Amino acid sequence: MRVFAVSDLHLDYAPNRAWVEQLSLQDYQEDALILAGDLSDRLALIQDGFKALMRRFATVLYVPGNHDLWVHREGMHDSFEKFDAVCETASAQGICLTPFRHEDLAIVPLLGWYDYSFGRPGDYLRSAWADYRACRWPHGYDDAAITRWFVERNPAHSAPELEGADKIISFSHFLPRIDLMPDRIPEKHRRLYPILGAHVLDVQLRQLGASMHIYGHSHVNRHITVDGVTYINNAYGYPSEAHFTARQLLHVYTTA
Repeated sequence: MRVFAVSDLHLDYAPNRAWVEQLSLQDYQEDALILAGDLSDRLALIQDGFKALMRRFATVLYVPGNHDLWVHREGMHDSFEKFDAVCETASAQGICLTPFRHEDLAIVPLLGWYDYSFGRPGDYLRSAWADYRACRWPHGYDDAAITRWFVERNPAHSAPELEGADKIISFSHFLPRIDLMPDRIPEKHRRLYPILGAHVLDVQLRQLGASMHIYGHSHVNRHITVDGVTYINNAYGYPSEAHFTARQLLHVYTTA
């Protein structure tokens, strides 16, 4: 079995939907796809994306991204309700939301959000970042509390699917550490760093014993090893980003 990874398909855009539809219906029938969040803020498009990918892969593993939890166009009470709806839609289509085991390989999805462990948001970020308007949370939930709510639901290192696994791959939508961002990022774009992820995700993936971690969200593709863990971002991205995103599936592992 081969394992492929992609994130940030953003199926709100017709060219992105067309790319999914052109994927082979034969080439991946025995393979797994890690789908690291951000399909769409529209539940109908998320469902369509799940259906299309399940026709192509034997297994599709998924964690929601921030766009997937927007509620401003869906009429839901809050983003926790949207999370439940997205997960129910995924389960109904056969999408895997829990640890997956194949022979000596375990693949573990990690939920997350951002808790400002990468920095505090400034006035620009507070006014420009769409999550602050498009997501809605119950009273008393700040971003740190939202992060805790998600990461407390992640599997522990004692999960039965991990027992005896020779290779553990974890994945999240959000970044587990800010030093995954390359030095070349201009200073003006570093204002976004506070909303990229949470350090607690790195703590969790290392407790699991993961030697590879797939992530998304930043739209900055990377393949880098830090302190024994290989981190990979293969974001598809917006149509306007075609000049710097790979815009293809990435083969990340093959079982023996």
